[in-house]
Amino acid sequence: MSGMDLQLRPVRRQDVSAITGLLGQLGYPTTEAVVLERLHLWLDDPSSWLIGADDDGELVGVAALHVMPMLEISGKLGRLLALVVDERYRSRGVGQLLVAATERQARAAGCVKLEITSNRLRTRTHEFYQLLGYADICASSARFVKSLADGRPHSG
Repeated sequence: MSGMDLQLRPVRRQDVSAITGLLGQLGYPTTEAVVLERLHLWLDDPSSWLIGADDDGELVGVAALHVMPMLEISGKLGRLLALVVDERYRSRGVGQLLVAATERQARAAGCVKLEITSNRLRTRTHEFYQLLGYADICASSARFVKSLADGRPHSG
């Protein structure tokens, strides 16, 4: 990561423009107004963290962690709900730093597991997670999703 003055820091409401752009790069185009609404929810939730990668004042990556208690076993489950690195910074170690920071935060919050989901089309992303020690358990554990907005099964 030579040439970068990269620091990890909490995401702030002032990052709304950068996050809007990052979400667009991830394939989730949206508006700054919508992102600001989401940021309010995230930043006010004590079980959620948004970790940012900052290069000399520019937000170039974000990891979104949510922690919840488990009933079936002792401890908590962390979910890395989103990870995005600006396309100009990909393959330079930024994602790895964000995942490591997410793991540290999850451990500090009492998590015994960290779960990540990723669209089946993102094969390069899957390789990245496997290199970091994550196992693809889809053969042994199904995932069911239903949209509560319209009652129809989720399509992706």
